[in-house]
Amino acid sequence: MLRKTRDWLWQKGINWLNAIPPNEPDSSAYCNFDFLEHTVRPGDVILFAGKARVSKVIQMVTLSPWTHAAIYIGRIADIRDPIAREKLQAHYHGDPNERLVVESLLGQGTIVNPISHYRQEHLRICRPSGLDWRDSEHVVNAAIDHLGLDYDVKQLLDLARFLFPYGILPRRWRSSLFQHNAGKPTHIICSSMIARCFQQVRYPILPVIRSKTDKPLSFAERNFRLVIPSDFDFSPYFEVIKYPAWNFSEQPVYRSLPWQTEEDVEVAQVVPARTFLPAPMRKRFTAVFFS
Repeated sequence: MLRKTRDWLWQKGINWLNAIPPNEPDSSAYCNFDFLEHTVRPGDVILFAGKARVSKVIQMVTLSPWTHAAIYIGRIADIRDPIAREKLQAHYHGDPNERLVVESLLGQGTIVNPISHYRQEHLRICRPSGLDWRDSEHVVNAAIDHLGLDYDVKQLLDLARFLFPYGILPRRWRSSLFQHNAGKPTHIICSSMIARCFQQVRYPILPVIRSKTDKPLSFAERNFRLVIPSDFDFSPYFEVIKYPAWNFSEQPVYRSLPWQTEEDVEVAQVVPARTFLPAPMRKRFTAVFFS
């Protein structure tokens, strides 16, 4: 009975955190979703400026408007690895032509969702610059392999303690992120899940850079549990792509060329191609086509 009551209270708390407060302003005007949906590529990281209560908490903790991250994996038919495709199909039973993202959500764990669910959100793409297509597939397959893992609430709280001024906290409240076996391997948060996928191919996000006068420059992988959504925005290894609702370049350049219309041309003059040919070639051209 006590356990049922505890689980009920826990679920009520999660539902309250995931709910969007009333009178929350619509942020879809910041993003042209149609452009984003048709240009996103597998392996792209999508950042969310969430509107739920838990998003406001994450904003205060990370001091960033980006509160959630997902990784775009494409359509089911885009997954060439049969094992990854089979696992994806086991977790997603919707339209096979939907464009999909893998994400870790509070109360739901690591799941797959159509990107169309987020049409009303303020989104941004962070694209890994120069990522090889084979490594991109590996990153996507690694994300699919995370499906079914639980959301690590303890890691989120632990990260909050770590980002908070360390010295003024009681020792028992201090972060345990670097302790041996900290956290469960079956629990993870959104940005950490994506960071671990990119670590599979040794692609940097915000690596620890070591530089000494007597040794060459070297990179060390940062603990993936420390990665927050805004790190992908800040990373110099990811190209930030924005899709403003009012796009200055909505029309391709070639559509703005000053083509003449039929009304503007009084007499159409066709210059024979032989006019531009050298004299010997002009004679041969004339003999062949006009004899």
